[in-house]
Amino acid sequence: MLEKREFYINGQWVAPAKANDYEVIDPSTEEACAVISLGDQADTDAAVAAAKAAFADWAFVDKSEKMALLHKLLEVYNDRQEEMAQAMSMEMGAPISMSRVNQVGAGSWHLEGFIKAFDKMSFERDFTGTEKTLLEPIGVCALITPWNWPMNQVVLKAVPAIAVGCTTVLKPSEIAPLSGSLFAEFMDEAGFPKGVFNMVNGDGAGVGSQLSAHPDVDMVSFTGSSRAGKLISKSAADTLKRVSLELGGKGANLVFADAGEKGVEYGASRCFRNSGQSCNAPTRMLVESSFYDEAVEIATRVANETHVGPASEEGQHIGPVVSKAQFDKIQGLIEVGMGEGRLTAGGLGRPDGLNRGYYVKPTVIADVTNDMTIAREEVFGPVLAIMKFDTIDEAIAIANDTDYGLTNYIQTPDDEKRHYAARRLRSGMVETNGKGFAQGSPFGGYKQSGNGREGGLYGLEEFLEVKAVSGWTS
Repeated sequence: MLEKREFYINGQWVAPAKANDYEVIDPSTEEACAVISLGDQADTDAAVAAAKAAFADWAFVDKSEKMALLHKLLEVYNDRQEEMAQAMSMEMGAPISMSRVNQVGAGSWHLEGFIKAFDKMSFERDFTGTEKTLLEPIGVCALITPWNWPMNQVVLKAVPAIAVGCTTVLKPSEIAPLSGSLFAEFMDEAGFPKGVFNMVNGDGAGVGSQLSAHPDVDMVSFTGSSRAGKLISKSAADTLKRVSLELGGKGANLVFADAGEKGVEYGASRCFRNSGQSCNAPTRMLVESSFYDEAVEIATRVANETHVGPASEEGQHIGPVVSKAQFDKIQGLIEVGMGEGRLTAGGLGRPDGLNRGYYVKPTVIADVTNDMTIAREEVFGPVLAIMKFDTIDEAIAIANDTDYGLTNYIQTPDDEKRHYAARRLRSGMVETNGKGFAQGSPFGGYKQSGNGREGGLYGLEEFLEVKAVSGWTS
């Protein structure tokens, strides 16, 4: 079993101020695979103090020096990507093939995108002939990241914050902390100055709350549940620090009859990807009435053909969900959904042949209406709810009738319908016809899906203050 009790503070690996062991569970086996320590106030204070001390110099380090370090980080990341793939697969259950390609690849892809955006970025803008607008780093940033896409979220926060001159304290999820510790090793190997990046393990009630309320933290960037995002916002309010939130979702996928079989197949498989543990998953499939019965049959087939198995196995299957708590929550919502709608695939319990591990059957519930629990609550598992619509305006109204607003989807070859719907859907992102977003595209949502944007230029600007200076002479 791996022992990862130390924290990375001020350029060194240090023991926790007080021992507080916490076992990391491999969701494929339900057995402990590692032990970490959960930090307390003394550890949080030490990390914040290191970041605060480093900020005065790091904020003014030349852009070319920062760029060189980012390139070195990318080199280290790529050289050690197999270690990262194995860590994420073990800690959160992504099948190893997916972990290598998608989980690891998300981190390197975003890092490359930030390097390109940072290279083009100017921190001084002429406002008038004698006035400048300066973009400056906000200060010490607390970065609180989730377990479902570990490197995707660590890179989306740590890299832009550090690039623009902020200093950071990372608290990765205690459920999946091994990748965060490994990233700290990458930062150390890349040669970032001490105090610029710090990492403390802990849970939300402990280190997470301490960082949110800390008077020397200038900004909190958090990805996780909407419930936790509200608590962080309340905790941060006393010090009026900036809070950037990327929260939950209940994405609607508008499937028009002219989308055909491929539109349904894509939507269902996209819902089940990563065992349904993605905030931007299209978990509500809205189907045009004339195509509804056929679409239900297609989605049911996709679910039945989706293989579930251990994360250690090669292949294109889906793995377990991350924890017993998550498994139990999903089972409860499936049971509720079965009582509300019509179960056509999956259901309660583990898939056949799997009697240990947090495995969930890919599940389809049809004949759903938007007032049902299964249509309103974020399941965060491989569960698809299908409902019908008659007109495009009805589909848009159903899609928008939710507390969330992260990503919606449209499937139709009709450009006029796609453009009409895309403009009226209330979400930070609208993906159409399976076309993924470009590198550096702004990721974020409306309503209870959050209030920040991550990726590329938008992600860099998230960590900046705006200063107006008059009387500037060339």
